[in-house]
Amino acid sequence: MTVLGALALDEGCQTVTGTLALSVFTAVLGSLEFGYNIGVINAPQKIIEGDYNATWMYRYGEPIPTGTLTSLWSLSVAIFSIGGMLSSFCVGFVCASFRRKAMLINNLFAFIGGSLMGMSKLCRSFEMMILGRFVIGAYCGLASGLTPMYVGEIAPTSLRGALGTLHQLAIVTGILFAQVLGLESLLGSEHLWPVLLGLTVVPTVLQMALLPFCPESPRFLYIVRCQEHHAKSGLRRLTGRQEVGDMLAEMKEEKRRMDMERKVSIPELFRSSLYRQPIIIAILLQLSQQLSGINAIFYYSTSIFMKAGVQSPVYATIGAGVVNCAFTVVSLFLVERTGRRTLHMLGLGGMCICAVIMTVALALLDSVPWMSYISMLSIFGFVAFFEVGPGPIPWFFVAELFSQGPRPAAMAVAGFSNWTANFIIGMCFQYVADLCGPYVFLIFAALLLFFLIFTFFRVPETRGKTFDQIAANFHQHSAGGMMDMDMSIGMGMDIDKPSTEMDYLGEDTMN
Repeated sequence: MTVLGALALDEGCQTVTGTLALSVFTAVLGSLEFGYNIGVINAPQKIIEGDYNATWMYRYGEPIPTGTLTSLWSLSVAIFSIGGMLSSFCVGFVCASFRRKAMLINNLFAFIGGSLMGMSKLCRSFEMMILGRFVIGAYCGLASGLTPMYVGEIAPTSLRGALGTLHQLAIVTGILFAQVLGLESLLGSEHLWPVLLGLTVVPTVLQMALLPFCPESPRFLYIVRCQEHHAKSGLRRLTGRQEVGDMLAEMKEEKRRMDMERKVSIPELFRSSLYRQPIIIAILLQLSQQLSGINAIFYYSTSIFMKAGVQSPVYATIGAGVVNCAFTVVSLFLVERTGRRTLHMLGLGGMCICAVIMTVALALLDSVPWMSYISMLSIFGFVAFFEVGPGPIPWFFVAELFSQGPRPAAMAVAGFSNWTANFIIGMCFQYVADLCGPYVFLIFAALLLFFLIFTFFRVPETRGKTFDQIAANFHQHSAGGMMDMDMSIGMGMDIDKPSTEMDYLGEDTMN
């Protein structure tokens, strides 16, 4: 709540009401749980593998074969992403049907998944552990789409980017909590690791208790359900104003445009010239997050720090988590000042440079011992630049690119792209790292350079724009095709069109 108050002061005294603060806080509890389940299984890996072996001994009277243990552990880790991939593709249907209630329904997955993981040791069942990871992955897949969509729809235009960044802040905070609680001196011990995994139900209980006090998205009520009275009531609660005619007029215009369009399905996003450009941008933004190499850092951070000669790699990993959180807060206060596009490019460029430095440092580590410090600093820098742009921005940026009609389908496609890339990195990085050695991060450097170039030429700035303005500009350019759009961007011949790629969606007047 304090962060929200500081944001309000920083953004020109835009009022953050108690209802808005409560609603955003409640929504991002799902993001906190998402982050917690990303990081919770890493620290107690050896202890959980020991329990897998004990279960095998209990059943079959012999130690578990090494290959079988490796396969079971890989499945325990990877099935989380599989659950997320499958459920993220259902975001469009779920949120179109239930919206805020979908968060309540989704919490059932968290209860089931947390209970299965927490009881797996007592029941001597690694199958329960694996199934629990799948179910909790399904929960996180839905949460990764529902949360930024809900926050984006209830946030004032001037705070939409900053409040949208809270989704990522909650994720990285959850990861940090998991890293700290996973220390063997706390809950990452032989007897307490089931408690560590079962704690995932705590944010669920809190969210279920608070959600009944949060209003439904006024945009959803008015544009989708045609409930003007309830939409007005929600706007008044969220803004603290009795007169909400200006905001309702914006939604009326968006509804008028949507009523002229057919219902948008996922295939239609790719077939229609109105949506093809923004959905390609949405997908590549999600890929720029996952293919940046950040998850390779966090999945294998302990081993990377060990190779870098760090004496206490577990604590260095926690240090990276602290950097993660700190620079997400920095992004909170910058996103409405400098813009989404600028921050995203800054993050991509900084990560690219850090990846090259990291490669050089790791390659020279054996011959130049002090390179261990350079490699550690480059890892911290890599993480910091990630949270400046590629970490938080893709989550809410996608929701900004689409009007109310196509938004659920677009979020489903974007979420599926994100989870699929996450799964690929998790499964393939170790094999590629073994093949390429310290030069593996040059692959990520090349990808980061590509995403930087794409962002510069193709990604618009949405700061200070309403959803209707953003969608209208895409519609304006769709008739002329990509070539006409490129010409208008480059030459600035039409006063109604942006004069540079920096002002693709209109001149930003919030400087």
